[in-house]
Amino acid sequence: MVRVPVKRLRGDGTILPQYMTPHSAGMDLFASLEGDVVTVDPGRWCLIPTGVAIALPEGHEAQVRPRSGLALKHGVTLLNSPGTVDADYRGEIGAIMINLGDEPFVIKDGDRIAQLVIHPVCRAELQEVDELPPSSRGEGGFGHTGM
Repeated sequence: MVRVPVKRLRGDGTILPQYMTPHSAGMDLFASLEGDVVTVDPGRWCLIPTGVAIALPEGHEAQVRPRSGLALKHGVTLLNSPGTVDADYRGEIGAIMINLGDEPFVIKDGDRIAQLVIHPVCRAELQEVDELPPSSRGEGGFGHTGM
């Protein structure tokens, strides 16, 4: 279990991220709006604040991911997905929501808008070489292995 300090940025009304079932991989993130609602028109996007900031332990990241129900039912998902919250970031977590559906999508304060997955990070040290070792795939690119 990883302990992550969390801070409410807009008072006690801000809903902290939470796991909705005992085996959920991600915590739901909730909208923390200054006004009553935000409407995202079809083809448009906007940053939805969550009202929370976290302090991840070194060697971890948080990924902001879409909620499958919003995508299936309304065509609403996240740009820059998954978004990465770095261990040294202390600002507010936001979700860049886009409406790919046909109808305006209304977000109310307290709505579940995204999920947050905490994950260990493996950092790499790059070593420049003149040639890469061969592999069975070689340089085959997008879709080269068929369907």
